[in-house]
Amino acid sequence: MREQQAVRKKPNILFLIADDHRFDGLGAYGNPVVQTPVLDQLAAEGVLFKSMYTMGGQTAALCVPSRACLLTGANVFNTTAACKEVTLGETENQDLWALNPALATLPEVLRADGYRTFGIGKWHNGKGSFARGFAGGANIFFGGMGDHVGLPLHAFDPNGIYPQEMAVLSDTFSSELFADEAINFIHSHQEDDPFLLYVAFTAPHDPRTPPQEYADLYHAENIPLPDNYMTEHPFDNGELYVRDELLASLPRQPGEIRQHLADYYGMITHLDVQIGRIVQALQQSGHAEDTIIVYTADHGLALGQHGLLGKQNLYEHSIHIPLLMQGPGLPQGVEVGGLGCQIDIFPTLCELTGTRLSDTVEGRSLMPLISGQETMLRESVFSAYKNVQRMISDGRWKYIRYYSSGDKGSNRIQLFDLYKDPWEMSNLADDPLQQTHIQRLEGELLRWQQSVRDPLLHHS
Repeated sequence: MREQQAVRKKPNILFLIADDHRFDGLGAYGNPVVQTPVLDQLAAEGVLFKSMYTMGGQTAALCVPSRACLLTGANVFNTTAACKEVTLGETENQDLWALNPALATLPEVLRADGYRTFGIGKWHNGKGSFARGFAGGANIFFGGMGDHVGLPLHAFDPNGIYPQEMAVLSDTFSSELFADEAINFIHSHQEDDPFLLYVAFTAPHDPRTPPQEYADLYHAENIPLPDNYMTEHPFDNGELYVRDELLASLPRQPGEIRQHLADYYGMITHLDVQIGRIVQALQQSGHAEDTIIVYTADHGLALGQHGLLGKQNLYEHSIHIPLLMQGPGLPQGVEVGGLGCQIDIFPTLCELTGTRLSDTVEGRSLMPLISGQETMLRESVFSAYKNVQRMISDGRWKYIRYYSSGDKGSNRIQLFDLYKDPWEMSNLADDPLQQTHIQRLEGELLRWQQSVRDPLLHHS
């Protein structure tokens, strides 16, 4: 029996997810300033996905719906327990945190298939779903954000209760602490069963307080402002004064934005070094050859682009995310250009590991794009933010619809040609020559909203 298990052993999965790391915050995606040698090497040895998107969410804490989509492979309006009951006036309800119990999660499916599932770091999707998915864990943070030293962390609770009074405040920087636990797990794993090691960092989310050595790598005066830097957003997008937007002065000041970017890059480089330690542990333990490494983020954020600071919007800087995969079953040095969505990661990993896919997964495996059998998996991607913004993009043409809600928001549209205008600076909505694109995208967006039962349709 032991020999039979060894013959059919599935690859391990090391799943690394960052918080607030936008797609262009890596050297591999063309950023000439930030230093990410480990992630760049991972991209060079594996697959880099150029056009991966999040679906947004109904809450300003966008890490909740983004991670829910990733973990369940389902659309953003179906992923959390309260989605169908949420009204427009209750979008910050913490009931949104808990995953829809009718949906199987990636850890659950892999655990049922014989994987040893082990969770480390941030889990913002309810204690019950963590307990169902993971057979082990360490330094678990049930929450959205906190200081990187002093996070309330839980040891693994086999009963899955995790009482708040049992949390212990950390005394080590979060990225280092989570990497330490991942390394301990890798070196201690001796079983024949494959593992899913899920490591969820709280970096580079604010407070952006990189250790001094990494802060010293970036000086604000040397940091270029993005091409679409603005002192203020040109209109009310429905969420101009949420917490994230108030972390810098209004109107935006160039020097202050440069400092935010310097701190952000310092956090990312420190994170990159910690990931390097984990990858080295894989190599030292002999697990490197049979482990799929995944690196992604829940969403991005603005940091001065379009006059915004946070991620509560549907511009590229906030919904376009990095995704790197490297390991057995994957080619080396491949860049995938076709459109993809977070919900596609779940079925991709199931195909790579030969794991039966749950019937509740709506995503599509990215393997046809990876192998080159297909150049297009999705004709369009979609995203939503609360009851004030909706988006569709076909990869070139991008349409954003804004709605008024009470005394916030504006009834207007934007149309961008991402080929000619990747920074989304020239709104073509009033161009008579582009009306066919607008009509086409509006119709496709409406059909998607109807198919996923977008609650906005019942209130607009």
